[in-house]
This record gives sequence, structure tokens and C-alpha cells, in this order.
Amino acid sequence: MRRIKNILGTRGVTFLRRCLNRSAPNLDDYKTRLAGKKALELGGPSDLFLDHGCLPIYSVLATADNCLFSDRTIWTGEVGDGRGFHYHPEKQPGLQLFADATDLGQIPNASYGAVLASHCLEHIANPLRALYEWKRVLTGDGLLLLLLPHKDGTFDWRRPVTRLEHMIQDYERKTTEEDLTHIPEILELHDLERDSAAGSPEQFRQRCLDNQHTRAMHHHVFDTQTAAGLVHYAGFQLIHVAAIKPFHIIILAEKRDDRNGLQEDSGAFFQANAEFCARSPFPSDRKGNSRR
Repeated sequence: MRRIKNILGTRGVTFLRRCLNRSAPNLDDYKTRLAGKKALELGGPSDLFLDHGCLPIYSVLATADNCLFSDRTIWTGEVGDGRGFHYHPEKQPGLQLFADATDLGQIPNASYGAVLASHCLEHIANPLRALYEWKRVLTGDGLLLLLLPHKDGTFDWRRPVTRLEHMIQDYERKTTEEDLTHIPEILELHDLERDSAAGSPEQFRQRCLDNQHTRAMHHHVFDTQTAAGLVHYAGFQLIHVAAIKPFHIIILAEKRDDRNGLQEDSGAFFQANAEFCARSPFPSDRKGNSRR
């Protein structure tokens, strides 16, 4: 990217990124709903939320703090705490916190108006526990903005979609990050040709075995229907659900405690002719909603 920037300049690189990153449907509504919110991001910062990304919402937030599982990750390198979360050039840095995404005990209930997580939840062995914890730190009308990799567009394309029932069992069994249940499937079906950063087969194997420290492994594999079903099960009202190329599932949802109202309000997303299925560019989304 540095060589491209030297050739094209900053404006040229921004234009190229915009061409490569298709904007999310209903983008104006995302911005309107998130405007002025105090946000907590898990695993940030994300280029997708910057002005050139497919979902440029950093600029409309009031503030954003960030939480990483460690002060050193394979994506960020070494990170300091304090007000060191630089997420947008025109915003004051937010707080940098360190905690497991499934245990945000240092954060009081109802502390944030929005929780953001871009390509993070698939790395968590117990995604329902994480969603319940993120829900806890949200205010009564708080929003969840979740991005996940769609299996059809990634190195997971050979793997089967994880069933919602499996993720419910992970929660009931209190599965932790030491869990290596999915390693045989991953080693057999992960497409290394689409994942140059993973290195050789043996390097990839060792990274998977050390996942407790690297958190690089995709425990679960999603299509859009399964992702929406998981968020709905965790007690969120679905507002927008979409899938866009090259490999993004995008969900905006609101915290809800009324289970009856939740079922009624989100029911349209699980009909056989749901709009996000018809509009999805990914074949897996057009095979019906049988995995709910």
C-alpha cells in the first residue's frame, strides 16, 4: 500500500479504496442512528469505519473507546493503555482498554450507547457469551454494529456454516478460549491459498494450536442468516441486515429486553423471502433459512 500511495498520492489511494469497498446499504440511516453516540469498539480500529470504508461511521460518533484482549496482538503490534485509541484524524483519542471480549467486568452496566465489532466475533470461542456481555454495557436503547466475514468470500468457503445450536451449546458449556474443538476441521478445510498471512501449512497449524495467545483462528463460520439468528437469539432487535462484497456481513441491531416484542419486530428477517437473502451476492444466503 505504501508503494501505491507514493504513486497515486493520498487522494488517489482514498479513491481506490472507495472503489474496492462497496458502501453498505442504508448507510445514511446507520449514520443517523449512530450520530452522537458514545461507542465501545471491540478489536479496533477498523479501516471499514473510516471515511474511505464501506461503513464510515467513526466521523459521526461523539467518542469511541476500544477494547483488545491483550496489549500485543498480531494485528496491532504493541499497544499502550490510557487515551491511546486513535480511531479518526478529526476526533480526540478514546480510551484503550484490555479485557477479554466475553468479560468486560471493568466496564459498568449501561456505559455506552453503541458497541462496534468488525471481524471480531468469529475469533471468539463463545460468541453468545460475548454478545450478552456487550449487551450488558449498552444503554437501554443501545445499538450493536456487527461485521462478520461471510464464508463464501473468505478462506472459510470450504467449511460448513456453524449451526446456531452449536453456539448455544458453547454458551451452556461455558466454552473458553482454550477450546480447540474446531482445529481438525480448520486444518482440513481452511484455504491457505486465500490466506497468505497464515504462512506454510505447518506455521498455520502451530498458530492454531497457540490460538489462546494469538486469537487468529475462526472458531465459527457464518452466512448472513446464521449471523442474524445469533444476534436475534442474544436479545437484539434487528434493524438492518446485509451482505456485501468482498466478504462482509453487516448487522445493525438494538438492545431489547422484551422477548415477545423482539420476536414480532425481527420476524420479517427470517422469512423465506427476506430482502437481505434476495440481495445477497453470496450463494449460501439464497438456500433458505433452514439453519435457524
